[in-house]
Amino acid sequence: MGTWPYCIFADRGQNMDTAQEERLVYLDHAAATPIAREVLDAMTPFFCESFYNPSSPYAPARAVRARLEDARGRLGHTIGSRGGNVTLTAGATEANNLAFAAVDGHVVTDAIEHESVLACAALHDATVVGVDAVGCVDPGAVRDALRPTTELVSIELANGEVGTLQPIRQIAQIVADERMRRLESGNQRPLLFHTDASQAAGSVSINVSTLGVDLMTLSAAKIYGPKQVGLLWHADGIALRPLVRGGGQEANIRSGTENVAGAVGFATALELAEGLRASEARRLRGLSALLRKEISRHIDDAVFSGPTRDKGRLPGLVHVSVPGTDARRLVIGLERRGVLVGTGSACAASRMRISHVLRAIGLDDALAQGSLRLTMGRSTTEEDVCYAVECLEECLREQRKFSA
Repeated sequence: MGTWPYCIFADRGQNMDTAQEERLVYLDHAAATPIAREVLDAMTPFFCESFYNPSSPYAPARAVRARLEDARGRLGHTIGSRGGNVTLTAGATEANNLAFAAVDGHVVTDAIEHESVLACAALHDATVVGVDAVGCVDPGAVRDALRPTTELVSIELANGEVGTLQPIRQIAQIVADERMRRLESGNQRPLLFHTDASQAAGSVSINVSTLGVDLMTLSAAKIYGPKQVGLLWHADGIALRPLVRGGGQEANIRSGTENVAGAVGFATALELAEGLRASEARRLRGLSALLRKEISRHIDDAVFSGPTRDKGRLPGLVHVSVPGTDARRLVIGLERRGVLVGTGSACAASRMRISHVLRAIGLDDALAQGSLRLTMGRSTTEEDVCYAVECLEECLREQRKFSA
């Protein structure tokens, strides 16, 4: 099994067999990543020595303010923008809410978005376009959904459950063409394009100019940074509306004492993720291919979901379903052997229900009940992958024997 260079598990859980206590294979990186050592080191001074409120007037507080703005500038630079276009939030969910709060009119999104996007869309006049069997949005369907009253299109860059990468640049061109038509016809209603890139950071390019978006959501928790830290990037000229009012922090968009340690950690994590992106994506693609191969070799009736081509999916994610099985029991059985996996979105898994993503791609409910999402990360090795498949095969034998 691979070493764990980012954090140490102090509590190995109550459900693991004693024989397996020394072995831990973590395959749920899409749900959470450990904080990288470099990130933790960058954050530590702001918990003790540099604890000052960045809004206070004296010199030590002004120094902390300077570090906060430096972190904001680094975040902006890493995504190809200025720091002044970055609003720091308490995670991606808040950032998505902030994006939708900027508009009043009709919105367009797709059926496999994160629940925070779908919940925000439900508060507007909304059109939710479908996806194909691998979870891909048809840009033509987005074009057809546009109305003269549409003010926001929100399509995620990458789906965190089946791994689909969406054709963001094509959709961005459609939005740009619609803007031009409006200008020519005298329609002054704004039209913005938002993408939730939380699951994509560290795997594909998140340069805002290249993507062609107007608003972008990111999360530190998905890239070996601190939880409850995120951002909403916005293009020049976009007026955001505050969800939280009070002291006027974050350019009067998000009041409350700033999380300086979180911002510094986020900037460090994003720079590190971008620096490792190309090499890590290659490595994870190889591990994903190995995982799919081993599952197919050991489990004859396994069904994989999501795109089959590397260019169309996240490099470290494999979604697999096994007919006639209960994923919840598989998760428990795997945990007892020291293998930690997810059944899909952590939001859906916590309520033990079939996710909206699997329903949207047309997966049969009986098959969806036996679905696992295996997501690899920086610490994952080939040995981890082979061991996880061995354990999965054992769990399936146990479950089928019990059912029989």
